[in-house]
Amino acid sequence: MILVGKGTVITRDETKPLIKDGGVVLDGERIVKVGDYETLRSEYPQAELIDAKGQIIMPSLINMHEHIYSAFARGLSINGYNPNGFLDILDGLWWTIDRHLTLEQTYLSAIATYIDCIKNGVTTVFDHHASFGAIEGSLFKIAEASEKMGVRSCLCYEVSDRDGEEKAKASVKENADFIKYAAQQNNDMIKAMMGMHAQFTISDKTFEMCRENMPEGVGAHIHVAEGIEDLHDCLHKYGKRIVNRLMDHDLLGPQTMTAHCIYVNEQEMDLLKATDTMVVHNPESNMGNACGCPPTMRIFQKGILTGLGTDGYTHDMFESYKVANVLHKHSLCDANAAWGEVPAMLFEGNAKMANRYFNIPLGVLKEGAAADVVVVAYDPLTPLTADNINSHMLFGINGAMTQTTICNGKVLMKDRELTVIDEAKAMADCRQAAAELAHSING
Repeated sequence: MILVGKGTVITRDETKPLIKDGGVVLDGERIVKVGDYETLRSEYPQAELIDAKGQIIMPSLINMHEHIYSAFARGLSINGYNPNGFLDILDGLWWTIDRHLTLEQTYLSAIATYIDCIKNGVTTVFDHHASFGAIEGSLFKIAEASEKMGVRSCLCYEVSDRDGEEKAKASVKENADFIKYAAQQNNDMIKAMMGMHAQFTISDKTFEMCRENMPEGVGAHIHVAEGIEDLHDCLHKYGKRIVNRLMDHDLLGPQTMTAHCIYVNEQEMDLLKATDTMVVHNPESNMGNACGCPPTMRIFQKGILTGLGTDGYTHDMFESYKVANVLHKHSLCDANAAWGEVPAMLFEGNAKMANRYFNIPLGVLKEGAAADVVVVAYDPLTPLTADNINSHMLFGINGAMTQTTICNGKVLMKDRELTVIDEAKAMADCRQAAAELAHSING
């Protein structure tokens, strides 16, 4: 049993959003009680104390769209890479990396990413993996890293015809094998989806193969209309828009997650709403790839369940919160835009989406919810109240301010020191693997 306190507890529970001088009691994988620190300490004298030092105590964060395989791209220079548009970025950088990744490099990419996640207060990750140089067993290597690091993960492999039919089949099989594996686990720490790249690299035949290997309760995790090229391809080849093509293959629904949705129209939004399909917004990636600004405010306002991801661009969800806020203000020329929508996506939408796969309540500090808690070093300059929590989050906090990270009742980091791995050795191994990957790409 652990008592985290005392500090200012931000619960994300509407019935009791803020507790001054509060604490949280954890017993195993669940929260036992949230309340006044001194009262909790007298009620649970045997609990191990995690000293919050008067700082912020809040639910750990959820990233709804990650790319672990991109970890070693940071600082990577590829000979001859001079992209002219989104398709050149995909083929020249990302597909080049994934074609060269070994299983060991995939594992270490996961270790590096999970280290960053823990240090930024993220304990639940929905990852979308690709390693066409080593497909078989790749999701299992990520799961191995996930278990070692103690991070809750929902994994999938990116099915695509871009490297031929045999690799597409192998990709579907990797998903199918891992879906079976995840279903057999007796914990709420690992889940699986059917991953797909995007419709413009997937034939009807491959879509059908994916659908045949999706058991009840498992949906697709797919990029949708990330670039205008994706829409043009669908219109040219199939005479329909992207969301309609997915509907025709019976891929939409409450368990399916569509990433980006930049070039979707009103009819497609209505179809996403009618099928209760999820949408993930990835603001920094969209801006960095010059793909455009998605109609996320419209998507959200239609009542489509919408969340926030990083697309591997960062592992700091606060950073994505800040960028999404200014992106939509700038794009709409409306200083009032995104104040309510973006924090609702991050702190409410992500939890609702994640709980379509994970059973234990996530993203909230209340009795019975997941023992996923972070302590953040933030000393507010102005009064922090139940009414201005999100304003403080937006303008005052970033992920690197996370001091202690707990997931499933296990302390992963305490006072900025990782407890689950020798960080220095792990990072040395990752740097070596990154150098080997760069050498294999550039020769």
